[in-house]
Amino acid sequence: MATVADVSTASAGSTPKGNKSHELVKSVIKAPPYSYAHLELFNPESSSAEELDALQVRSHCTAALKQFLGATGVAIPVDILKVEGSSCWLRVPRDDLGAFAAAITAWQGTRQNGVHSTLRIRGCSDWLGALVGQQDEQKLWTD
Repeated sequence: MATVADVSTASAGSTPKGNKSHELVKSVIKAPPYSYAHLELFNPESSSAEELDALQVRSHCTAALKQFLGATGVAIPVDILKVEGSSCWLRVPRDDLGAFAAAITAWQGTRQNGVHSTLRIRGCSDWLGALVGQQDEQKLWTD
């Protein structure tokens, strides 16, 4: 028991008296594994916003990636995080974000029942928190 008390006394005496906090772990994330995209369904001919669902988002993204990159584009994993109204938030591997954004931008969209619709990129980021508040931030300045 005397040795345990000696060790604790020695470690307590080696720290500065003014510093009461201790850094347990320090971690820096330089390159996160995923990036995030905020997409919106855009109908240039219609003033009303059309509702999206997860199946439509998957179908539109697959069509865009297939048209732009072929089989390589279809192999890019796209995770649908949230679909709300005409907006959706997606997660893609960080290294594939450039190809994904180029495919969505270049895609001409679909025409169903005489209505043309396409996806528009509202924002892309390596951090989801940077995208989440953008929609409400735009309302602040437009209302």
